[in-house]
Amino acid sequence: MSVELTRNFSIIAHIDHGKTTLSDRLLEQTQTVSQREAQDQLLDAMDLEREKGITIKSHPVTMFYKARDGKTYKLNLLDTPGHVDFSYEVSRSLAACEGAILIIDAAQGVEAQTMANVNLALDQDLSIVPVLNKIDLPAADVDKCRQQLEDILAIPGEHGIPASAKMGIGIEDILEAVVELVPPPPTQEDGLLRASVFDSLYDAYRGVISYVRVMSGEVKKGDKIKLFHTPNNYEIKEVGHFTPKMTKTEVLQTGDVGYVIANMKSSAEVKIGDTITHKDKPCPEPLPGFKEIRPMVFSGIYPVDTSDYEALKTAMGKLQINDAAFTYQTESSTALGFGFRCGFLGLLHMEIIQERLRREFDMDVISTYPSVIYEVTKTDGEEVIIDNPSYLPETQEIEEIREPMVRIFVMVPGDYIGDVMQLIAEKRGDLENTETIDPMRVMLTAVVPLADILVDFNDRLKSMTRGYGSMDYEHAGYRAAKMVKMDMLIAGEPVEAFSTIVHRDKAQSRGRELAQKLKEVIPQQMFVVAIQAAIGGNIIARESISAMRKNVTAKCYGGDISRKRKLLEKQKKGKAKMKAFGKVNIPQEAFIKVLKSGD
Repeated sequence: MSVELTRNFSIIAHIDHGKTTLSDRLLEQTQTVSQREAQDQLLDAMDLEREKGITIKSHPVTMFYKARDGKTYKLNLLDTPGHVDFSYEVSRSLAACEGAILIIDAAQGVEAQTMANVNLALDQDLSIVPVLNKIDLPAADVDKCRQQLEDILAIPGEHGIPASAKMGIGIEDILEAVVELVPPPPTQEDGLLRASVFDSLYDAYRGVISYVRVMSGEVKKGDKIKLFHTPNNYEIKEVGHFTPKMTKTEVLQTGDVGYVIANMKSSAEVKIGDTITHKDKPCPEPLPGFKEIRPMVFSGIYPVDTSDYEALKTAMGKLQINDAAFTYQTESSTALGFGFRCGFLGLLHMEIIQERLRREFDMDVISTYPSVIYEVTKTDGEEVIIDNPSYLPETQEIEEIREPMVRIFVMVPGDYIGDVMQLIAEKRGDLENTETIDPMRVMLTAVVPLADILVDFNDRLKSMTRGYGSMDYEHAGYRAAKMVKMDMLIAGEPVEAFSTIVHRDKAQSRGRELAQKLKEVIPQQMFVVAIQAAIGGNIIARESISAMRKNVTAKCYGGDISRKRKLLEKQKKGKAKMKAFGKVNIPQEAFIKVLKSGD
């Protein structure tokens, strides 16, 4: 099929605006899947995606559509995630396309994430096909959405195609618009092979499977190829399309989206964003790649059973090939044994990785409290980067600590603006701008420390705005702050697993919270155990676990009181001796309970 009849496009939208449902309808309309195979969320292959109702990985699929002009077009669709943590998946998929269907929920209008995704698409010069989805809802307001398209996104309102993916309304109009508005893939004169790897996964039987978009040239079974970022050469074993299952074909040509299986044995051999070219006639330079993704959030992941360490290491290697933004390196802890320091893009990303380790690899893991990367200038002028509280230099050696900041864009109904401003202030944020988007909603822009929005910001935003608030964020550099390392002492001994870096103003409440939680999970000892939160030598919070007391006077019936006193005195001496030599044994369950609750 000629390149002129190929269209590559993806679907972008805010979370829950109906991307996956629309892709299901497109597959049905083009008869890519039969009625028998059809099911909801067809492109969401993971159990996790189906349960949570979100897309985590982008899924490519090739469809053939006979248009009204009588020609048959090859349409390559990439379904993308909508959650802010997976925006790197979106940018990678968009780099493999010439156009994008932008879905807007006709009942909710333009949201924070819609704007972020449109900007990503415009940065890559993509043609945008706006779709106003869910017009079957009683609350749908198509005219208001058209107005928002013009006012907020500067897209002509009349271009918006009214549709309902659930009811199957307007699906043919969308396909026609894709054929008309999305340009065919550009071709290169030299005909050399240039294929961009936008995703990959590991199969135990077939090795590494790379998802590629062929920018120029062609690739077929038996070709000798090389990649720019790895020194080895490989031979192609199989090429094919997604329909949506992997379907073997003879050749992948310019403009095609498909998969390539070469004789790659390990997951480390292919880098996402790398360029595949022929070994004998290579292209002169790689395709403009994706920017290196830097993790924003770090947490320790440890196997509950220490003998699972090697299995966990293998599982993480396999996950990393499928998820370029996930990083890990070994670390050890006195409390939890050997494990890994892992980097994630955000909290949902962290939760998904842990859940995938549990499900796909049957690993039982615990994770430490999430932390972010701090930049520290020491008094001797040395710059260090800290992602683990235990590596923070001593207070007297620190000149300045800088914490990562994010610029958040929060879209909320006007009635809740006061509550949201209060929440931003509580999280040490500075409000930069308030903008009225339409008569109902307001967009707040604020700069907030990343560490403070990590755990519960989005949840609280959703609950205080009854689910109508939406948020997007971008990295906004570093800023100096009064950060301190807070240690938890149990019976005078610091426990490294519970150390955190906190802002001085919040240290006391955080220390009190942790001490309270530890009091609930550490079993009673034969002596009083003090749980203290300390900054340097200063104790800022304390809880005590009372001693167990054996009834030593149980056998004394009546008689002289001095006999009972003597026995109690003896017990007291024994306890004093134990306190001097005794160690508090913190069972692993206690670590698991405190760390798993995560708050």
